[in-house]
Amino acid sequence: MNKVNKGFSLIELMIVVSIIGILAAIMMPSYHQYATETRRSEGAAMLMNVMQQQERYYTEMLRYTANLADLGFASPVESESGNYQIEAAQCGSDPLERCVQLTAVAQGLQAADGNMTLDSRGARTPQSHWR
Repeated sequence: MNKVNKGFSLIELMIVVSIIGILAAIMMPSYHQYATETRRSEGAAMLMNVMQQQERYYTEMLRYTANLADLGFASPVESESGNYQIEAAQCGSDPLERCVQLTAVAQGLQAADGNMTLDSRGARTPQSHWR
């Protein structure tokens, strides 16, 4: 009587597990980069939304505001997932009557990516975050 083994040997299972491990090691960094860029786009969208409200406020009051509650936002102003918190200040030495700078301060997982800024003159920094 010949006995036929059905199934996988330990060596075959170890080879499959090592191949899966290698593929995972290759894919994880690109996945993290993709997730960071996705969260970054959420911050950019929130900056654009707040700037749009700033421009509406400017048309009525002829000045910008550093208090985002004046625009109807609850304090603190955060992006939908909480990855960014939005702050407003004057642009450098220019008064709020001329220019406002919005900063998206990175929070949580996004903190390592850094902050993003947008001012009422259209300047966006850092350039690498705005694509």
